[in-house]
Amino acid sequence: MPTTGRTLLWLRRDLRRADHPALATAAASGPVVPVFVLDPGLLEQAGPVRRGWLAATLRALDTAYDGRLCLRVGDPRAMIPALAAETGATAVHVSTETGPDGAARDAAVRSLLAEAGVGWVETGSPYAVTPGRVVNRSGEGFRVFTPFLRAWREHGWRGPATEPADLDLVRVPGDPRAWALVDEARAACPVPLPPAGEEAALDRWAEFLSEALDRYDGDRDRPDLAGTSGLSPYLKFGVVHPRTLLADLAGHAGAGAERFVAELAWREFYADVLHRRPDSLAADLHALHLPYDEPGTGFDAWREGRTGFPFVDAGMRQLLASGWMHNRVRMVTASFLAKDLHVWWPHGAAHFLDHLIDGDLASNTHGWQWVAGTGTDAAPYFRVFNPVSQGERFDPSGDYVRRWVPELQHLPGALAHRPWEAVDGYAHGYPERIVDHAAERLESLERYRQARADTLGG
Repeated sequence: MPTTGRTLLWLRRDLRRADHPALATAAASGPVVPVFVLDPGLLEQAGPVRRGWLAATLRALDTAYDGRLCLRVGDPRAMIPALAAETGATAVHVSTETGPDGAARDAAVRSLLAEAGVGWVETGSPYAVTPGRVVNRSGEGFRVFTPFLRAWREHGWRGPATEPADLDLVRVPGDPRAWALVDEARAACPVPLPPAGEEAALDRWAEFLSEALDRYDGDRDRPDLAGTSGLSPYLKFGVVHPRTLLADLAGHAGAGAERFVAELAWREFYADVLHRRPDSLAADLHALHLPYDEPGTGFDAWREGRTGFPFVDAGMRQLLASGWMHNRVRMVTASFLAKDLHVWWPHGAAHFLDHLIDGDLASNTHGWQWVAGTGTDAAPYFRVFNPVSQGERFDPSGDYVRRWVPELQHLPGALAHRPWEAVDGYAHGYPERIVDHAAERLESLERYRQARADTLGG
């Protein structure tokens, strides 16, 4: 392809250099100006944890791009066309965005660039298979995971993109205000952050492959063990591409590798569902018109980790203290809010996004709906997680609870999950249970039964 002049590489959820199709395509067209635009509106919505993680990631990205990352602040609809004019760029290269807000933003920018005679090139996406491409025999998408997984595997994905050998990066001055915002956000982050950047992500992946993959199928549900990859924060901003992980997993056999591939597919499934049903961001995928209770003192107790159910409280305190929560515990805490407290899931989803370092809009939204029984699930409504038995099953020695709930550190073994059975269970100020789980389970089932009957006309 002949050189036609400078190109802009507009980075969004692809903050890396390796396995970057849009970078490769841009580099084939001429010198590349890598740019990231800090959108004040999105920054405000992100909350201090994700802002801090983005800030750390951008600093690492600038280093990876040899100090040539052009960082600007403002509305991308104005900033990208202006930067294209400023640099004389002939085209803007991006990774495809399929989420509702990102797609709408890109359509607006693409239109403005076309008016100015600047090209728009989309190559690759944040997913192994771009949302919208996995379909059934009728050409429709899937609402249940298992058939999606089969079709996703059959569709397959390309191998990792090769990083350009002679990459010509052009340094265009950024906005000093933007880097000041980055450093402020990083300093204000209320939780400790993991090492940021592509090198850190790949180091973590290599460690997981060598030390934990073989045990992953059995350990992934155990919050008391170091059984997960820890890559979700890096996947959030595209610091590592799932296709890179899938390529590495192709050389590994066994249940651990198979399970990890399936977990990556869940992320792609939820992105596909959101792409097809953007309305599901703020509404139930399967509307049952359930009666809900307004958030009140119970909701406050849930957010603060003082419900009186140790496994739930450990998870909520882990979230507040670290910006992360084990996935098994996410399901249990979400179930408690939706089915023990009968609070509509968007309230919980918003709290998670406010505090999760890896908060992903599609996965968070549809993970909550899956638990709430109004989303993608073959048999949703009668699943009500028991917060005590779940804790005893997946934290059998009580180590996870004792780590995050210091008021229960004096209780040995699994007794940490049942302080009400210990003479001194409440000796150190742990709160008593705010609800009777057995009674609230029956209440939840009755609400679902009646809502289904009303919906179906029964």
